[in-house]
Amino acid sequence: MLAKIPATVVTGFLGAGKTTLIRHMLQNAQGKRIALIINEFGDLGVDGDILKGCGDEVCSEDDIVELSNGCICCTVADDFIPTMEALLARDQKPDHIVIETSGLALPQPLVRAFNWPGISTKVTVDGVVTVVDGRAVHDGQFAHNVAAVDAQRAQDENLDHETPLSELFEDQIACADMIVVNKTDLLDGSEADTLTARLKSESRAGVQVVKASMGALPVDVLLGQGIGAESDLAARHEIHHHHHHDDDEGDHDHEHDHGHDEFESFIVTRGEISDANAFAEQVADTIREHDILRLKGFVAVAGKPMRLTLQAVGPRVETYFDQPFGDAPRHTRLVVIGEAGLDQAAITVALSR
Repeated sequence: MLAKIPATVVTGFLGAGKTTLIRHMLQNAQGKRIALIINEFGDLGVDGDILKGCGDEVCSEDDIVELSNGCICCTVADDFIPTMEALLARDQKPDHIVIETSGLALPQPLVRAFNWPGISTKVTVDGVVTVVDGRAVHDGQFAHNVAAVDAQRAQDENLDHETPLSELFEDQIACADMIVVNKTDLLDGSEADTLTARLKSESRAGVQVVKASMGALPVDVLLGQGIGAESDLAARHEIHHHHHHDDDEGDHDHEHDHGHDEFESFIVTRGEISDANAFAEQVADTIREHDILRLKGFVAVAGKPMRLTLQAVGPRVETYFDQPFGDAPRHTRLVVIGEAGLDQAAITVALSR
């Protein structure tokens, strides 16, 4: 049984910063081979910036597919499905597929398309990432340039939904597994915290809301969420079933990269644990308590020759025994990833009890 290829869906209005987020991801792909499906809309063509981020080992020109005849959610059967089938039929399959929707796309029909026969067995939705313009949303708009979003909508003759922006925004939030509040460099700390708390309250339980500037998110936070969204559609209720449109320009791009100063990671090591299930609970509690984004590593369980692999995305903790320790020391070693300001000492204590 071959593992399904994970696909990440990136949504968000025109100018929210989707393109910058994806370019940053490609520049930091850590050897993953990534295929991109971009629902560019209008006459922009694939953003040259994306291609700059794309070394051959990450994605060749063939690994970038453009779906430009209208909103992806309105042309799922004609455009998206054949494109996916072609990607999945290749000899050299991608490690990960990233789909950048046009800003006006409803994410739900796209996620639903992953249940199509012929696709459902080969690919899974790793997670839906919704990028929002933190400054605009804080100021009570959904996009920095609402006129540009409306102009884009007027260009699409296939658009069969006239959804108001407010409802479109609610749909993008309702479907998200992760909400990236971008452009937080334009907000002060308390404004950013207030907005983050508000979006948390408007989204489903367990959805991670992270702050970013310049779209800089660590790749292991963005990819590898393992959600399987296509089998969980009921939770992602649409507000309405009519439709809409966006694209990603207008990022205030000063060329220097802020790297990952908004995120940090550290390692906790400890000795053997006695009870794997109890430890998984302990890990989940620690994650909730400290708002940890990802936690992964290996655990030594007393009396078990195999090491236990542990991976957590938010409070969802998965464990499985993967290989014998052999001659390796029987240590427990966990990598903790979160937004800057984690209380490392308290987290270390909590995981070492």
